[in-house]
Amino acid sequence: MQLSDLRDALLGIEAPVFHYEAYQQTGNYIVWAEDGEGQSGHADNHKTTQVMAGTIDYFTKTEFDPIVETIQEKLNSIDIAWRLNSVQYEKDTGYIHYEWAWEMV
Repeated sequence: MQLSDLRDALLGIEAPVFHYEAYQQTGNYIVWAEDGEGQSGHADNHKTTQVMAGTIDYFTKTEFDPIVETIQEKLNSIDIAWRLNSVQYEKDTGYIHYEWAWEMV
């Protein structure tokens, strides 16, 4: 599994997708980023498996937005570990902000 697999899965969703930031973006959009290393494997003083970790953020002004389910279906389709980390209403922008944390080998 590579980061490009995650990128490609997100690009298949009907919302603009950005890596790291979406400066002054309007409308509904997705931002994803790798944040660092997850729970990697080590043996005999060497790294045996490196796990990348990151987040996917979806910003929407649509209540019960079906794209939320689409994002989760895409994550399941590429076999990476993920969890819905938080859902927040951002009063100053009017966005509902969904955040998923993910890890991949």
